[in-house]
Amino acid sequence: MTDWPILSVVTFIPLVCVLFLLPIRDDTETGRRNIRNVALLGTGFTFVLSLFIWINFQNADPGFQFVENVAMTGSGFSYAMGVDGISMLFVILTTFLMPFCILASWKIEKRVREYMIAFLILETMMLGVFCALDIVLFYVFFEAGLIPMFIIIGVWGGKRRVYASFKFFLYTLLGSVLMLLAIMAMYWDAGTTDIRSLLAHDFPPAMQTWLWLAFFASFAVKMPMWPVHTWLPDAHVEAPTAGSVILAGVLLKLGGYGFLRFSLPMFPLASDYFAPMVFTLSIVAIIYTSLVAMMQQDMKKLIAYSSVAHMGYVTMGIFAANQQGVQGAIFQMLSHGLVSSALFLCVGVVYDRLHTREIAAYGGLANNMPKYALAFMVFTMANVGLPGTSGFVGEFLTLLGAFQANSWVAFFATFGVILSACYALWLYRRVMFGALEKESLKAMLDLSGREKVILYPLIALVIFYGVYPAPIFDATAASVDALVNNYTASLQAARDLALPVN
Repeated sequence: MTDWPILSVVTFIPLVCVLFLLPIRDDTETGRRNIRNVALLGTGFTFVLSLFIWINFQNADPGFQFVENVAMTGSGFSYAMGVDGISMLFVILTTFLMPFCILASWKIEKRVREYMIAFLILETMMLGVFCALDIVLFYVFFEAGLIPMFIIIGVWGGKRRVYASFKFFLYTLLGSVLMLLAIMAMYWDAGTTDIRSLLAHDFPPAMQTWLWLAFFASFAVKMPMWPVHTWLPDAHVEAPTAGSVILAGVLLKLGGYGFLRFSLPMFPLASDYFAPMVFTLSIVAIIYTSLVAMMQQDMKKLIAYSSVAHMGYVTMGIFAANQQGVQGAIFQMLSHGLVSSALFLCVGVVYDRLHTREIAAYGGLANNMPKYALAFMVFTMANVGLPGTSGFVGEFLTLLGAFQANSWVAFFATFGVILSACYALWLYRRVMFGALEKESLKAMLDLSGREKVILYPLIALVIFYGVYPAPIFDATAASVDALVNNYTASLQAARDLALPVN
C-alpha cells in the first residue's frame, strides 16, 4: 500500500469522475439519473479506497505516512502529499460525507450535471488541503475550494443566494490574502515551502507574531470565530441541503486543521502569547452565539449559530496546547462533522416536503413521523453533548484541557453546555411535540428508503464513537503527543534564553 500513490489517487478520483460526467446530457430524466449514479459511484468508490489509508495507517508513527514527493524543477516548491494522525481522519470524514451529499441532492433538477461537477471538484480540493505537504500546494487547494462552494451557494441556493455567496467568498478571500503574504515571508526566511522542513525551522520570535496573525486571519474566518462569523448563517440558510452539509461537516474544519498544522507547531511562541486572546474569543463565541441561536426562527440559522459555538470549544482546546485539549479538539471536529451534517440533513428532510424552514410552521411531527423524530432526537442529544454520544467526548476533553490551562476559561465555557441544551431542546420540542393540528403536516410521510440510508449510518457512528472513541484516539495519539511535546519544548527553550515573544 505504501508503494503506490494512494493519497493522489483518492484525491483526484472525483476529478476523473468529472470527465465521465461532461459528455452526459442533463435535459432528460435518463440523463439526470445517469449523472447522479456516476457521482454517487465515484464518491462511494473514493470512500472505500480511502479506508485503505486508515487500515494501513501505523498508529504508533507520529510522522507523515504514505508520502509522495515530486520536485517541480525551477519552481522552488514540490508536489508533496502525506498524512499523519491529525490529518488522516479528516480525509476519511470528507470521503465519508460526500456520498451522503449526493444522495441528499437526488431531487435536484436544475443543472444537475454542473451541480454534481461542483461537488466533485470541491471534494478534490478539500482532500488536497488535508494531504498537502507543501505549503504552496496547501494554499492552492485551500483557495481553490472557495470557487465550487461559491458556485453551489450562488446558483442552487435560496432567494438571497447571490448576497450569501459573495459574502462567503469575500470574507474567506480577504483572510487568505494575508496568509499568502505570510507564506512568502516563510519561504524567504526558511528557503523552502516543504511543510516538514518548516515544522523543524525556528522562526525568529518577532517574525512568529506577524506570521501567526496572518494565518489567524485566514483560519479564524474559515472556522469561523467570533466576530468574523457573520457570513456563516447566511451561507447555511441560502445553501442547498448538501451545501450546508459539506460546509458544516468539512469546510469549517479547515480552520481548525490549519491551527494544528501551522499555528501551534510552527509559531509556538506566538501561539502561547496570543492564547489568552483566543480563549476570550472562544468563550464569547460559545456564550454569545448560543444566546443568538435561542432567538432564531429558522432551523438552519439556529444550527449554524450552534456550529459557531461548538467551534469555540475547538479553538479553546487547541490553544490549551495539552494532550487532552488537542485530542478533544480533533475529536470535537470529527464529531461535529457527523452531528451538524446530520442535523442539516434532518432539516432537508422536512424542507423537501413542506418547503419551509420556519420553526413555527411545524409541530407534532412525532405523531406521523416517528422514525424521523427518533433520528432527530439522537442528533439533538449529540449536539447537546449527552454522555453516550460522540458530542460528549469532544466537549468533555476540551473542557478538561482548558481547565488545566486556565480554570476560569473552562468555568465560563461550561455555560455553553447549558445553553446548547436550551436552544436544541427548544427546537426539538417546537418541531416534534404537541398536537398535529396543521393540515399541511398531516400528509407528511415518514423517512423514505433513501433518507434512511442517509441518516441511519450517521446515527450508528454518533452512538458508536460516543461509547467507544478508542479508534480515533489510537489514530491521533502519537501525532498529538509529538505536537504537544515539541510545543512545550519550544516554549521551555525560549524561557531558558529569555526570548521576547513580541
